[in-house]
Amino acid sequence: MYLLKLIARNALRHKLRTILTVIGLTVAVLAYGLLHTVVDAWYAGAAAASNARLVTRNAISLVFPLPLSYENRIRGVDGVTGVARSNWFGGIYREPKNFFAQFAVSNNYLDLYPELVLPAQQRSDYLRDRKGCLVGRQLASQFGFKVGDVIPIKGTIYPGTWEFVVRGILDGRDETTITRQLLFHWEYLNETLRKTMPRQVDQVGVYVLGISNLDDAAAISRSVDSVFKNSLAETLTETEQAFQLGFVAMSDQIIAAIGVVSYVVIVIIMAVMANAMAMSARERTVEYATLKALGFGPTFLALLVFGESIAICAIGGSLGMLATPPAANLFKQATGGVFPVFNVSVETIALQAACAFAVAVAAAIVPALQAARVRIVEGLRAIG
Repeated sequence: MYLLKLIARNALRHKLRTILTVIGLTVAVLAYGLLHTVVDAWYAGAAAASNARLVTRNAISLVFPLPLSYENRIRGVDGVTGVARSNWFGGIYREPKNFFAQFAVSNNYLDLYPELVLPAQQRSDYLRDRKGCLVGRQLASQFGFKVGDVIPIKGTIYPGTWEFVVRGILDGRDETTITRQLLFHWEYLNETLRKTMPRQVDQVGVYVLGISNLDDAAAISRSVDSVFKNSLAETLTETEQAFQLGFVAMSDQIIAAIGVVSYVVIVIIMAVMANAMAMSARERTVEYATLKALGFGPTFLALLVFGESIAICAIGGSLGMLATPPAANLFKQATGGVFPVFNVSVETIALQAACAFAVAVAAAIVPALQAARVRIVEGLRAIG
């Protein structure tokens, strides 16, 4: 108890210094948490993707489509339970900053995505309307879309202004399901292209495959690709998660840079904290010598220094951790839904706590050793 009182008094002796150090720690821990959450959000799509679905695309690049005739041949591969078509549309809603994913999909697409929840009546209305579309809940919340609205999309890959009628709102099975997307009929796209761009008719961006056994994913992938080996459009089949990670890999350097910056912030505040503790230790040299003269050992003095450092870092770290979730919500709103899933994970909070503790220990090591090694005579002669 006596040790705790001394630690508290030492920590509050220079109130301004302590307050500024705590503020610095709070900002550093908060910044680390937000940066780590950004990295998590970047991988959210891949994390939510399923290994129970396969994606078949052109082996050369996603830029090149696959023939519609491949669908029946893929469906005939052992282990494949369903095949859906999907084309990236890449249109613009009003202005370029309103970016969101748009896919032209076959009618059985939702059968392969049980995590996307749609009322039966809305699905029936969608299937009856050739210009009908489905929008995700996150997208509907961001732009205020509701059933019956007409959404004009200016095509980039497919020229012209396309109008879609909202026939349903897709909800996610849980909060990890990304619903910031718009789905419309692949047949509508194909029929329109037949009139305007006949050379692009009957082409599919990717095929989404349902499989009977998750353990057979690799074998089924090889079987599908072997069917089209040495053809004009060879295929590459992989799990949906691997497919999504392929996109993430394109920005690996950016993600790595964000990760490095998050730890640089911690290293900087560690240096600041170490300097603050060193100043405190120098100012208390006489006190440490006096305590030694009264019979307190080196361990007691080291614990005083470590205790003060841990107390300050605990306060600053706790404030930073408490501020992270509301700051993340504000960041998500400010970015306009660029990150559909932007949640502070338990892992991030744990890492923040670990970083705060690491700063506390690292900053106190040298001052603690100095306090423990102070000689009584030299310490009592010290000034300042």
